Amino acid sequence: MSDDAALAWVERVATFCVDEWGLPPITGRVLGWLMICDPPEQSAGAIAETIGASRASLTSNMRYLTAIELIRRVRKPGDRTTYFRIEDDAWRKVVHRKLAGLSTFTTIARDGLDLTGDGPRSERIRAADASMSWLQKLATQDPPPAL
Repeated sequence: MSDDAALAWVERVATFCVDEWGLPPITGRVLGWLMICDPPEQSAGAIAETIGASRASLTSNMRYLTAIELIRRVRKPGDRTTYFRIEDDAWRKVVHRKLAGLSTFTTIARDGLDLTGDGPRSERIRAADASMSWLQKLATQDPPPAL
């Protein structure tokens, strides 16, 4: 795999993270790079250089990704450098957070139905509730196997 191809793929991950989740591009680039890099543990300096980010910008994004447990700090014996690695279950965590959000919205929609009753205003809420309920049901059926 060429460096250009790898960086193009990282940029696709970043674009997805921006478009789908509203994350800053650098956050998506960090996730993309940590998914594809070799070795899997990278120093902040190496990540910043590879994705073309300033150390200051990278630091705040690494702090965020560490706080939400998508990446973790790694230490190597005899080495004072801190390395970062994407968590093995990072994407499972993302999916679980999204499912929790669906559950929260389902509760809100049902409260809205209690508020509006059976009138014409309730049809839009009922449609939202039906969609969220369908997604929740779909998500609980035959989960993908663990890798």
